[in-house]
Amino acid sequence: MAVIFQRPKALLDVPTHYCPGCTHGIIHRLVAEVIDELEILDITIGVAPVGCSVLAYDYFACDMFQAAHGRAPAVATGIKRGNPDSVVFTYQGDGDLAAIGTAEIVHAAVRGEKITTVFINNCIYGMTGGQMAPTTLPGQVTETTPYGRDTECAGYPIRISEMISTLTGACYVERVSVDSVPNIIKAKKAIKKAFKAQIDGKGFSLVEVLSTCPTNWGLSPKEAMEWLCKNMMPYYSLGVKKDTTGEVK
Repeated sequence: MAVIFQRPKALLDVPTHYCPGCTHGIIHRLVAEVIDELEILDITIGVAPVGCSVLAYDYFACDMFQAAHGRAPAVATGIKRGNPDSVVFTYQGDGDLAAIGTAEIVHAAVRGEKITTVFINNCIYGMTGGQMAPTTLPGQVTETTPYGRDTECAGYPIRISEMISTLTGACYVERVSVDSVPNIIKAKKAIKKAFKAQIDGKGFSLVEVLSTCPTNWGLSPKEAMEWLCKNMMPYYSLGVKKDTTGEVK
């Protein structure tokens, strides 16, 4: 009998801790499928962050390291330089990457470190209870902005992909979403291209994935997907922000 659908080898057969409707599970599967298709499981090393995906090391079948809060790019740099034939990726949320880890991600890109970052943006701190994140939208209600994010006081959300794309060492930067089947397919293609850019020695690559947080947004999974499309996409436009790989997408 032909196999139509099965769990990727790079994804362990274990329950996850994610909330119902959280799209981390979708993104985990996309990363695992890419690792399988590129046949790099034995040489892949992932670095988990601090945040909702802190337990990512329990879900991927490749070697995994746990980094201190925001320091995943620094840890990945050391791993890659010490093991240049390995494929190294970080999996980070917006609180980890865009707040305490801003310096690490910027300087990893500045140096053109040959690593890949999968950046999950859900506009909020998930694990710690729903506080305002660097990516929280203007007017968005969170536990620490009960009247909505006031840009006069808290400034504006950081568009990480656009910022990283200005750095010479970054070779491939794209923002995608996992709100629909067509966008999930595009997200997988972007993640695969980012990994291939590393394998080909092109430089630093980053894929930002717009994601949902139904629990801290106070919405149902369906409502959360609709909120993402209506509110996040206008501010965080999808698409390739930089591509110097010389390859056709």
